[in-house]
Amino acid sequence: MAEYSVFSLLKNSFSGNRDWKPAWRKPDPKPEYDVVIVGGGGHGLSTAYYLGKEHGLTNVAVLEKGWLGSGNIGRNTTIVRSNYLLPENSRFYEHSMKLWEGLSHDLNYNVMFSQRGILNLAHTPGQLDDFARRGNAMRHEGIDAELVVGAEAVRRMVPGLDVSANARFPIVGGLMQPRAGTARHDAVAWGYARAADRRGVDILENCEVTGFLREGDRVVGVTTTRGDIRARKVAVAVAGSTGRVMKLAGVDEMPIESHVLQAFVSESLKPVLHTVVTFGAGHLYASQSDKGGLVFGGDIDGYNSYAQRGNLPVVEDVASEFVAMFPGFSRVRLLRSWGGIMDMSMDGSPIITTGPLPGMYLNCGWCYGGFKATPASGWCFAHTIARDEPHPLNAAFTLDRFRRGILIDEKGVGATPRLH
Repeated sequence: MAEYSVFSLLKNSFSGNRDWKPAWRKPDPKPEYDVVIVGGGGHGLSTAYYLGKEHGLTNVAVLEKGWLGSGNIGRNTTIVRSNYLLPENSRFYEHSMKLWEGLSHDLNYNVMFSQRGILNLAHTPGQLDDFARRGNAMRHEGIDAELVVGAEAVRRMVPGLDVSANARFPIVGGLMQPRAGTARHDAVAWGYARAADRRGVDILENCEVTGFLREGDRVVGVTTTRGDIRARKVAVAVAGSTGRVMKLAGVDEMPIESHVLQAFVSESLKPVLHTVVTFGAGHLYASQSDKGGLVFGGDIDGYNSYAQRGNLPVVEDVASEFVAMFPGFSRVRLLRSWGGIMDMSMDGSPIITTGPLPGMYLNCGWCYGGFKATPASGWCFAHTIARDEPHPLNAAFTLDRFRRGILIDEKGVGATPRLH
């Protein structure tokens, strides 16, 4: 039954909206759980939900050091896509896309998933050939892909782009994935939280992990600002804070770096950008939200940081690329910016695995791909936790692949996290 139906809205309007049931409970921690998930972002919440739905594990706690949605799940540009080249990535993200397509119905909560498509712009014939290769690889895996040839075809799809012969970066075509799009990040967090809570999961906000309980080499729980909590299994899904949290468990070296990724939103405009667009001559991605703001972002800051804020050189770089693409937006006012902490892996692909200690499970290394992976990440991580072995979709995303040299290097830039 829909809790937020038109009838519920009408009924609660007569009581001044004072009788709404909380979306999730505010429980006190239990002394012990079957599974404790460290990290109350999208990946932690989706993992808790799928542990209950797919595996019947409901004695689960999700620990969030702040308020729910205060991390990367609320600090991103909301893009959802599965247009990857390598089969390990394309199969994983396509599974995520299929989960996205039914997510509002599954959670009984509107996550505002809008399949408006994504267009990757090509600025040289060589780049267009590369996109054709990626599109063919996608279609080989059963993923939708359309090669767009010529500036005029691009102009018809995105009227505001500068496709003139005198453009700073001439456009020769692009690669379109029609099923891609955007979703409302807050709604995703709230939807998974409510759905997990309804299955009995305890969501513990303002509960920061300060250490790990050990019996020999095995992790048997966590120490928190709300007391010790024991668990048969402890799962870590804290994105950019992975390095700091793992040090608390005595794991000092991880194949990731933490960088700030800034994003921006403009004042509201009438509908003008009807798809997601990425800039092929630099690193920029842009869309328009349902409220009318232009949402866009680009490269990570060039230094390691745990700060959820950025710096002015990146603002200038991103704005200049945006105006090069859309000269008509040059006088649009910037409304606000924010920063998320990216856990950049050595090969640009994620880590979803058992270990590195007995009783521990690890989910990290998402680089730019964390939001769009939310459903599949939780689905695969829940499988790994419940069965103590990976699902075929995440079997390649091991921690020891960096030691063994079996990298999943989507961009082909080697073991340089900031270039991914």
